[in-house]
Amino acid sequence: MNSFKKIALAVVAAMGLSTLVVTPASANTVSVAVTTAVSGSGTAAAPYTVKVPSDNVVSVADTTTVTNNEALLITATVVAGTPVTFTAVGAGTRIVSAIGSTTGASAGSSSLTVTPASTTASVYAYTTTTAASAITISVTGASTTIYLKGVAGPAYNLKMTAPASGSISGKVTATFEVSDIFGNAVADTVTVTTLGGATAGTVTADALVVGKYTSDITLPALAGTVAVGGSIATPTSVPTIGLPVVNQTAIIAVSDVASALAAANAALAAEKVARANDAAIAAQVLAAEKAARAADAATAAAALATEKAAHETTKAANAQALADLKKAFNALAKKWNAKNPKAKVTLVK
Repeated sequence: MNSFKKIALAVVAAMGLSTLVVTPASANTVSVAVTTAVSGSGTAAAPYTVKVPSDNVVSVADTTTVTNNEALLITATVVAGTPVTFTAVGAGTRIVSAIGSTTGASAGSSSLTVTPASTTASVYAYTTTTAASAITISVTGASTTIYLKGVAGPAYNLKMTAPASGSISGKVTATFEVSDIFGNAVADTVTVTTLGGATAGTVTADALVVGKYTSDITLPALAGTVAVGGSIATPTSVPTIGLPVVNQTAIIAVSDVASALAAANAALAAEKVARANDAAIAAQVLAAEKAARAADAATAAAALATEKAAHETTKAANAQALADLKKAFNALAKKWNAKNPKAKVTLVK
């Protein structure tokens, strides 16, 4: 029996070995070259940097020098005929197979697969954001990743915020944020103007946030309204993406907060005095009403006592009269019964 089991196990083992298929490791490799003139080394710590396409056009002329570069020319070297997939991870980064005079900022996609006839596959990559993004170039069995980030374009939009109100002779702060056509923060010169007697202070750049500025606005000594305006230079190029916003205005209501507060406090004090007077009057009325009710109660009690006394007197008189009547009746009855023994009457108890 043991010999039979050993033979069976050997057969099964042999059959198993005969059906194993060994898949060889992929012979595919991928190497990447960036031939466009750019800054950076393409690592996560030092991404390639390109200017954002603020004119809404990415052309071959935008890939020739570091100064005007707006796109990367990425070339992958692979085994001939191997499909290559280029995938961008990061908002605003696009990949196109070719660029020309009409290639816009929204062209392309975040992923593109190219099957080259020879051993090289090329694409262009660009970005509309200053945040870093990763571009992975992959074939079956191999991949490599480079990193890309954009440089903000010229100032295009201005955003302004200011308080809606302030106190006479006081100060409020107006805040300005400058961005390029894609919303990337960018440093620029902000001019502040005022109307209505307000005065603008020096425009100060935020030490930590690029493109953010503040200005202290001194309000006039009289109540009313003032206007505060902010502006940046009009851009030389206005693409069809959207019109620039270079002017902003805020209206600030100026009031005498201290006087208004004093008046409010005085009104509150007067109201408290009036309420105290009302409370005193109400207490007097209540006391008088309580006294009147107490007097009425005493009068009622005295009348009730008098009535009770009169009732007791009347009750005693009636009882006496009844007793006298009974006595007189019984006296007469006794005389009658003595004279008329056969026709006696019952005495009254």
